[in-house]
Amino acid sequence: MDFQDKIDYLAVGHICKDKMPGGYIIGGAVAYAGAVANAAGCRTAIVTNSAPEENWQLHLPGIEIHQLISEETTVFENIYVPGGRIQTIHSHAGRIEGKDIPAPWQRASIVHLAPIADEVDPHMIERFSNSIIGLAPQGWMRNWEKNGRIFLTRWLEAEYAIPKAAVVFISEEDLVDGNTLADFRRWSRVLVLTQGADGCTIFMGDEERQFLVDDEPVVDTTGAGDIFAAAFLIRFQQTAGNPFEAARFANKLASLSVTVSGLQAKIEVLNRRGFC
Repeated sequence: MDFQDKIDYLAVGHICKDKMPGGYIIGGAVAYAGAVANAAGCRTAIVTNSAPEENWQLHLPGIEIHQLISEETTVFENIYVPGGRIQTIHSHAGRIEGKDIPAPWQRASIVHLAPIADEVDPHMIERFSNSIIGLAPQGWMRNWEKNGRIFLTRWLEAEYAIPKAAVVFISEEDLVDGNTLADFRRWSRVLVLTQGADGCTIFMGDEERQFLVDDEPVVDTTGAGDIFAAAFLIRFQQTAGNPFEAARFANKLASLSVTVSGLQAKIEVLNRRGFC
């Protein structure tokens, strides 16, 4: 595979299959984030790991995909219940290491490390010396039982990796305990706490500001956090590092994305509204 010399937006993590009652749909943070970046005009690339028969290019046209080969593809199943979701992992495609990142892509303007099942080696962050790095630690904070049932756990390498990132994204539902938010605030340059229908809160130094979202009809919240993160990082770069303007913009895209179901439909609604 020939790699472009210049990439605007690099996302690293597993593209996965989400198990649904009628079959499977494409999933994974990098799929949603990459699709938004590509629609926004960024030259976008994804480094992922999956079984050889997967043809992610059919679902993500226009994105360069470096697909590492594994025996299995990561498969998730989400069952939504009052107060949250029950999440199960049925298979795992394996680790993505720093050596797996093509050298030209290590100079990407924006790097989004977005694991979903502890598949990204956080030490690869050292390879991106000239990039705006966004960390979405959710996948580093997941572990699972023998039956695949996922549970939250502390991210042991958080204190090492977080200070090296420009922006860190964490959801309220991923706060492991009462110390998590305080620790992440202390280690982060800019910390974004996403709060679903309540928008997001930006923590930067001693400053704390909440940004509310527009009231939109909710059809499907899948991928909203990933769309938010991609939009935030793009506007953060465009505004020379203004997290408050980035939060306003990202809130608009995330709130629109929940009005429809499916990755392609979400990108189409963002395009129709002129945000991509």
